[in-house]
Parts: sequence; structure tokens; C-alpha cells
Amino acid sequence: MQDMGWKEAIIEVLHGETEPLHYTDITDLIVERQLKTEFGATPAKSVSATITISLNNDGEDSPFIRVGRGHYALRSTLASELEESSSSDYSSSDSDDEDETAEMGLIKAFGMYWKRDAIRWIATPRILGQQQLGASEVDFSGQKGVYLLHDGNRVIYVGRTTDQPFGKRLYQHTTDRLGGRWDRFSWFGIYTVAENGSLQQMDGWCSFSVDNLIATMEALLIEGLEPPQNRKRGDDFRAIEFSQVVDPDIEKLQYTS
Repeated sequence: MQDMGWKEAIIEVLHGETEPLHYTDITDLIVERQLKTEFGATPAKSVSATITISLNNDGEDSPFIRVGRGHYALRSTLASELEESSSSDYSSSDSDDEDETAEMGLIKAFGMYWKRDAIRWIATPRILGQQQLGASEVDFSGQKGVYLLHDGNRVIYVGRTTDQPFGKRLYQHTTDRLGGRWDRFSWFGIYTVAENGSLQQMDGWCSFSVDNLIATMEALLIEGLEPPQNRKRGDDFRAIEFSQVVDPDIEKLQYTS
């Protein structure tokens, strides 16, 4: 396995592409091609930050070019288009920080159909996930937002967490009237994940447009209900999906039993 720096890995991925890629797609290809050995908790955010820093610091000397919200290509790949286009067509120095926040909408992270039996249900359970294979684990027990309880593929309950975080609220559902009626859950959280794996409330997270709110609502309904005629999640929904990680304590208990 290679162990490139983020910048080198991004260049390697974009080098073989004829069209711009979204930074999340660039991240997926870095992981798929095993260009790095360590990813941190938020590899997609690392990719976005690496490109943005290069654009801001190096300007036209940066190997990257920003061709749309979150979409990038190598400057050399678009050399002919750049010669024929005005400078306003492609932005080489605008930061994507504000665009990324707006693009993600109210929901910053989510997980779909996580298994109930992959969690050790104590009063303060760990709700573990990771962004990509090889990324650091994140504990989402302190996340807040909305959640769904599933019985197989059927949604049986929709809930929200405000005063209490996800971990505590889900634990309560293991002993209340719903205790024996659900085997999976999905969640949609408003806290973003920092590179070190901590959950953070983003500054200005209450500032959003009506279009952004509608896109978020649409995405939640599509993800939760999975209507057969919708071929994609809501337009402009770029919250980061996390995959579940089995609590190590579960594996220990299974090994010793």
C-alpha cells in the first residue's frame, strides 16, 4: 500500500480524469486505490481543505482548478478551456468552506440502517461509525437531530433529539414500549465531524436559505421512505454518510461467551 500525502494522492486521482470530480468522489477513489494508509476521521474534509489551501496560497500556480461548488480538476487538464474562458468562468482562489457548509445543508452527517445488535446497550452506549474503510472511528452517541427506528425495512417510529443526544435516546427505546419492535435505526445529525473525530456545532449553522431547507427536507424523506420512483437522494444533499462500526465490547463478549 502506498502512503502519499493528501495533495499527492489528489493529483494522482485527478490525473486520470477528463472531467471534474466532487471532493467526496475524489476521496472515495483515494481510498479505493489505497493511496494512503491513514485517513483520520474525516478524509473528505481533508481533501476539500487540502485543495482549498493550495488554491488560496498558490493561486494560479496551484495544480488544481475549481470549476463549481465542490468540483475540481487539474489545471493542466483544463488548460485549453482556461485559455478560451474568462477568469470568471473558473475560480482558482475562492474558498469552499462557506459553500461546503451551505451545500451540506442542515444535516451534516447521517447513517442508514445501522444494526441494533452491533451496539452494547448501556446507559451511555457508543454509537460507532466511520466515513470510509480505514478512517478513524467516530462516536455519534452525542449527535443530535432526527432518527428512524426500523423493523426490517419498515419504518415504525420517527423521533428527534434536542435535550438528549442520540445515544441516550436510543437506549431508552430498548426498554420502552418500542423495545422489542425494532432491529435497525437510521439517523441524521446536525453536528459536523472534526478531523480528530469529535462532534462540533458549526458557527452560523442556523443561517440557511429556503431552498436549502427544502432540499434537506426532501432528502430526509427520500432517504427514510425510499420511494421507488426516486432514483437519487434529494438534489444538493451532500451530508456525509457514515458506515456503522461494531462496538468492540460486543466482539469481546461474543469471543468470551
